[in-house]
Amino acid sequence: MRIGLSFDLKDALPHPIGEPEDALEEYDSAETVQIIEDTISAEGHRVIRLGGGQEFLNNILHEKVDCVFNIAEGRGSYRSRESQVPAVLEMLDISYSGSDPQCLAVCLDKPLTKQLVAAAGIKIPQSLTVADTKELATVNWPDFPFPAIIKPAFEGSSKGVRLTSLVEDARQVQESVINLLKIYNQPVMVEEFIDGDEVTVGMVGNTPPQVLGMMRIVPKTVNRHFVYSLEVKRDYKRLVEYECPAKLAESTLKAISDASRKSFEVLGCRDFARVDFRIDASGVPYFLEINPLPGLGTYSDLVIMALKVGWTHHGLISAVLNAALKRYPQWQKT
Repeated sequence: MRIGLSFDLKDALPHPIGEPEDALEEYDSAETVQIIEDTISAEGHRVIRLGGGQEFLNNILHEKVDCVFNIAEGRGSYRSRESQVPAVLEMLDISYSGSDPQCLAVCLDKPLTKQLVAAAGIKIPQSLTVADTKELATVNWPDFPFPAIIKPAFEGSSKGVRLTSLVEDARQVQESVINLLKIYNQPVMVEEFIDGDEVTVGMVGNTPPQVLGMMRIVPKTVNRHFVYSLEVKRDYKRLVEYECPAKLAESTLKAISDASRKSFEVLGCRDFARVDFRIDASGVPYFLEINPLPGLGTYSDLVIMALKVGWTHHGLISAVLNAALKRYPQWQKT
């Protein structure tokens, strides 16, 4: 098969003028693209690099591909940006890996995602969304549980989530919200901080999806409140240990597994995803978010988790590709 590879490279784009320092945080490295290309080639396919943005549009119209392995995060700061490449592929009737445009758009919208999983009976932290400073002025903060985490409503890869994102009172929350509204030009979510373990769950496959592993993020230095922030993720080898399998009570592990599968299915994810939780003092998992387009680089949580449970990096990518191909009857015997 001729398999296209769609992607956005950090080094291929200039930093957008007026955008925050972490604007390109979700984009991939050349190393990641090469690993994926090598894996797909080892499966016996020919890889056609399509790139992202305008380059992708030009290439997909001129290159004949049977299917696309998609890791493109999309361009701009739109809440539906991850849907851009899959939407074009659907318009052209080209098979592709990963979730569809609707799922990707919904899951990047954190407040909407939480409403949907909560309606399915999954526990979530208390939260509210602030669209502008006028709305901020109307919030009755004495009724809100502190401490809280402040984050942009439509971002991934911990963009906008810093060590300073944890706030203790109404004064701090208002300062932080005003700052994020200005920097990210989108609504801001204020979320109850669940002061316990952070656990991320890897999912691979479909009907039913397989729980690849559950990984606990353990800070090397004990602080009052641990935030798995962008600073920590950028310096993870020095600042945290990754415990996989997670050493938690069996009842908690089962609750995490059940919530992961349910959220994957309720939101319409396909082929792979990563789900994040915080665990409270009584062992109850609270859903934070789901990433239906998780990173596949050597530094990505999903890859680190796969290696810790005995998979190889290439094996993980192959599993995602084969899960996608199985969804298309015309490729099942290819």
